[in-house]
Amino acid sequence: MSRPTFRDLVQVMATLRGPGGCPWDRQQTHASLRPYLLEEAYEVLEAIEADDPDRLREELGDLLLQVVFHAQIASERGQFTIEDVVATIHDKLVRRHPHVFGGVQGVDTPEKVKERWEALKRAERGVDASALEGVPSSLPALIRAQKLYQRASQAGFEWPDPRSALDKVHEELAELDEAVASHDTAAVQEEVGDVLMTVAKVAAFAGVDAEQALRDACAKFTRRFRSLERLAAERGQRIEQLSLPELEHLWREAKHATG
Repeated sequence: MSRPTFRDLVQVMATLRGPGGCPWDRQQTHASLRPYLLEEAYEVLEAIEADDPDRLREELGDLLLQVVFHAQIASERGQFTIEDVVATIHDKLVRRHPHVFGGVQGVDTPEKVKERWEALKRAERGVDASALEGVPSSLPALIRAQKLYQRASQAGFEWPDPRSALDKVHEELAELDEAVASHDTAAVQEEVGDVLMTVAKVAAFAGVDAEQALRDACAKFTRRFRSLERLAAERGQRIEQLSLPELEHLWREAKHATG
């Protein structure tokens, strides 16, 4: 028996959505599928971070299913087909790689490729479009903050050096300190947002992926906290039974043990 093809996958989805198909699949809409799309994307990220090829293969399939699912819904509404989706991304890739498909010279480093790509995107948006146009509001906030700053930087709205960006972080932290002292919850929320925005700017300035940096920090905290729990258990204790100095001592041990 031959291996299923992409066309076979598309047909399976059409059958699931068709008369006599699956009641759950038939009920779905673009809106109802949103959480599944996000979930599958994050599971792909987890597979990449785990360096697990078998899991990555499976999770990419789950993510591809979401693309096929949305295209099938759109096809039923007479809006577009999966073939239109493929043709659109094919044409975009060719259009945005003129140094490969169009004979443009001098784009011979990753940095130049990225610069050219962004220039072509700006041209496609049009001269009257905002520099911030096209940054989705549905992005995770930290990713969106960094992309907004990157777009603003490309338009010339930029601090002169990293030190200036860090100075702004300190300025926002001082304002957060004042808000906390005032016990004004709304002010604290606003200032926390400003601090996070300026930290994202520092990351953008340094060429660091702020979202990935925070994901790595979360993973590190998880490793250390679980190590702390194990250390406490080895002493016959639970962490809620320990004093703050005892917790700080175990935390230092956990940091040493986990790196």
